Formats: sequence, structure tokens, C-alpha cells
Amino acid sequence: MASIRIRNLVKRFGNVTVIPDLSLDIPDHEFVVLVGPSGCGKSTLLRILAGLESVNEGDVYIGEERVNTVPAAKRDIAMVFQDYALYPHMTVRQNMAFALEMRGMSKAEIEERVQKAAKLLHIDGLLDRRPKALSGGQRQRVAMGRAIVRDPKVFLFDEPLSNLDAKLRAQVRAEIKALSQQLRTTMVFVTHDQIEAMTMADRIVVMQSGVIQQVGSPEEVYEKPANMFVAGFIGSPSMNFIPARMTDGEICLEDGVSFPAERLFPVRSQAIEAGQPLTLGVRPEHFLFAPDDPAAFKAQVSLVEPLGSDTLVHFTAGGIDAVARVSPDLRPKPGDVLPLIPAPNKVHLFMPETGEAIC
Repeated sequence: MASIRIRNLVKRFGNVTVIPDLSLDIPDHEFVVLVGPSGCGKSTLLRILAGLESVNEGDVYIGEERVNTVPAAKRDIAMVFQDYALYPHMTVRQNMAFALEMRGMSKAEIEERVQKAAKLLHIDGLLDRRPKALSGGQRQRVAMGRAIVRDPKVFLFDEPLSNLDAKLRAQVRAEIKALSQQLRTTMVFVTHDQIEAMTMADRIVVMQSGVIQQVGSPEEVYEKPANMFVAGFIGSPSMNFIPARMTDGEICLEDGVSFPAERLFPVRSQAIEAGQPLTLGVRPEHFLFAPDDPAAFKAQVSLVEPLGSDTLVHFTAGGIDAVARVSPDLRPKPGDVLPLIPAPNKVHLFMPETGEAIC
């Protein structure tokens, strides 16, 4: 097993700089998820770790070894791809054994490793089938098994769940997380799906335009986002951003609605200057239905999305379209007026010009 250290990494494709200057430490045994929108550089970073892309500047270490010029085949890593990359003419057993045969390993040891990985992934009954006879989820397990038998220092996953349907994706996601806990191997997982990131990671690395925006546990990036990009990307539906201003101890929205600052920020309100322009960030689940609260504002419902376990209601706040998650027992309808108030200590404030979190 091995840690990963990246120092001042720069990657260019021609005149385009994809990663301008990136440094990151991944300790041994950690499950790290690289997350961000398409084109943010996360897959490029993974391919650099794998040795499939070169480095223009900076250093990459796997364990104590600098691997900038080490070929992919000699890095002792295993990569699981989005499209499975299985040999169609080989059986599952042959696909899993192929890399070990190329190493000159004995047949007995190969079979032992294949059987062990197959049982771990619940595909031991599929070893004599070819990929075309397997479902998408089974193919992905075979791809994972092919990686496991190699017993690598580091596992790399490049959006391995994106070709699966929603139910199967959730199942395989849980299996990969359980696998990481059993194998205790360093794993780096790339996805654009923030739900995958939140449910699987020990730590999340949020990227935008090749720049790391925040690194932290799922709880940290959800509860204490560093800026508006992270706040909007992590969480589903995304956080509501509402223009506001601090006036006489009140957080005032542009439509005249106001909330007592000390109520929303019992400890932090002193950090906000009077008259300071703000962006108020409230997650949909942090609007409270408060029919008896005089501080609640009247939200006129424009759209309702029933989800079964809860209901999303759309309304306007401060001139901005917003979403709140409420109990389905309310049975709201378009045109209804709901008394809502942000939950104390669950509200976020950002600088409108930079998007950086204030408190």
C-alpha cells in the first residue's frame, strides 16, 4: 500500500493549461473522491497518477518513489475504467488472470487469487462466462476483480458507475465502499456525481478548472463549504443563493423580507459589518415550516415536486427562485403560501464579489 503526494503539478495540452498548479496529499489506506463538473481536470489528474499522461511541471510520488518518468506498467497501480475495458473473447476467469499470467505467476497462485477476488465480489459463479453474457453491473465487478487480483499499491477508478442504471449504481457504489474497507488500500475515485462523492469518500477533493476548491470529509464540505462553488456543487438540490444585506442587526433580502441576524447566527453575527452586501446561502432542507413563528416569511409556492419521502417546493425569495424541502404531510399545492424560516446556525454567508465564505 502507498500514499500519494502531488507537488505543484502543471498539465498543459498544447496552449491550454488544464491544471495550473495543484498540490495534494493522499495518505495510505484513504479513499479519496475527486469531484467536479465535466472539464474540471479530475480525469486528467487520475490519468497522470496512472502514468497515462505526462507532467509538464511538478512532481508525483507514489509511496516514496517519484514516478514522473516511471511507465504506467511499473507503477504498481490498478485502474478501473468507465467502459470496463474487458477482453470480449476471454472468459471472466481469463480476464482476471491475464495480467498475472503476463507476470509469470504460477497457475496455482493465479487461480487462488482469482477465486478469492471472485468470492469477494460475488461473481464466483460467472467465471466461465464471456463479457457479452454479463449485465453492466457484473462487467463492472469483473473489471474490479481484475484490479484486485493484482494486489496493487493504489486503486484508481475513472467514473466506473456512470454506465449503470440508478438502482444498480447505488448497489455497486455500496459494494465499492465495502471493498475499500476490507482491502484497506489507497483508492482514488473520480466522479461528477456529488452523491457518489458524499456516500463513498473518506475525503472529498472538489475541483473547478483544474484548481482544488476544497479538501475535506463529506461532512466538512457539506456543512462548511469554502465558497459558493463548493456550496452549490455539494448537495442535491443545490444550495439557494439569495442577495442580502446586514442592516440594524437584520439580514435583509431585496424584497423587504428580513431575519434577526442573532437568531440565524447566534455566535457569528458579530463578524458581519452593517450595510455589508452578502449572499445568503440556505440549503433546501434547512428551511423550516414555522406557522407560529412571527419571524417566518410567506413563501408563495409556484411548483411542487413530490418525492415520496419529502416534497420540494419552489418559491421566490429576495427576487430569486428558491427551493425548500418540506414534509409530504403538508401536501402543498401551487399558489399555497407557506410560512418558512431558515434554520438557526444552518445558514451560510458569502462575499458576492469573490464567492468566498464569510462565516
